[in-house]
Amino acid sequence: MSITIQDIQNAAKVLQGNIESTPCMHSRTLSNICGAEVYLKFENLQFTASFKERGALFKLSSLTENERKQGVIAMSAGNHAQAVAYHAKQLGIPVVIIMPRYTPDIKVEHTRSYGAEVILDGETFDDAANITFDIARQRNLVLIHPYDDEKIIAGQGTVALEVLDSQPELDALLVPIGGGGLISGIAVAAKAIKPTIDIIGVETSLFPSMYNQLHNKQAEIGGSTIAEGIAVKQPGKLTFEIIQKLVDDILLVDEDKIESAVQLLLEVEKTVTEGAGAIGLAALLQNKQRFSGRKVGLIISGGNIDMPVLASVIQRGLVRSGRLSRIRIQLQDIPGSTSRASTCIEDNKAKIVEIHHHRTFTSQPIQVVEVEFILQTKGQEHLESILLSLHQSGFKAHII
Repeated sequence: MSITIQDIQNAAKVLQGNIESTPCMHSRTLSNICGAEVYLKFENLQFTASFKERGALFKLSSLTENERKQGVIAMSAGNHAQAVAYHAKQLGIPVVIIMPRYTPDIKVEHTRSYGAEVILDGETFDDAANITFDIARQRNLVLIHPYDDEKIIAGQGTVALEVLDSQPELDALLVPIGGGGLISGIAVAAKAIKPTIDIIGVETSLFPSMYNQLHNKQAEIGGSTIAEGIAVKQPGKLTFEIIQKLVDDILLVDEDKIESAVQLLLEVEKTVTEGAGAIGLAALLQNKQRFSGRKVGLIISGGNIDMPVLASVIQRGLVRSGRLSRIRIQLQDIPGSTSRASTCIEDNKAKIVEIHHHRTFTSQPIQVVEVEFILQTKGQEHLESILLSLHQSGFKAHII
């Protein structure tokens, strides 16, 4: 094994006092929901809001004086960019960051605010990576790879040291996988400390790159994902070797499950996470039986999510739970009809958010109007009781 527990312990000494030793806390509510004892490692509480600070700082600290003068370059979908930019600034190292064109604005602006030269180019992370290699050669810059680097992996592995120091009885760790740097470091450290612990990787089903490689599969890779931080088509060679030896399994999670996990962490734990940061919880919720009764650690790897995306996640989550609903009611097109329907809804303790009348774009008779109500309710059961009350009052109503 090219990376050992000693390497990770050495990294921890360098990082001590320079990054946050983030809390690892038990969640009673999520434990009840998931049927397992759930512990959350809040790496979204790092200064740049992700675990990437660990590997970035350890790698930058290892550079020679000449390499620091040359300057560094990194490609990133956002979190590695911010981590490298911030710590390079602290160390006085010039830095260039290549990011895909559609990287969330919050990640781009934060990276620029740390003094980095930011170049937005390429449709995907892999496109940006190829551009980075070219610019590194042209400008003679030192590459700070986001995952396929021994120092990076060792730095990320310090997460496991803190988790198992805080919660030594854990049975399993669920870890996001993009290029594989985080899970590789965690696997080396955790298996050295506690060989019986299960290390489970999690990928979005749209980007099952490490899963494909590990299982010799050819599942299609690509698409628009809320977990853009782990949307990697080509995982690392070094990370694959470690994962092949030490990781027990890789689970795939669909987009709607990731969205639900982001919302649940916000609602229950009052913590903001990006899609990649919530994917461990999504996997746990999707595989409750597998982890039932076990002590499971989840790595909340980052919290850099655009506010418009977070707003959409919240709204869509409210819709899925029935707390924000659209119903359509057929009414006689006479004065007072809408008022009577509204009164029936409000008598059932629902809040009317919007009302839309449809007279033209409808197949109903001309004397009939379709009225669409957007409602805030207490959930699906409450919504069903509102529909029943409307039907009993003589209205034809259905959920859209």
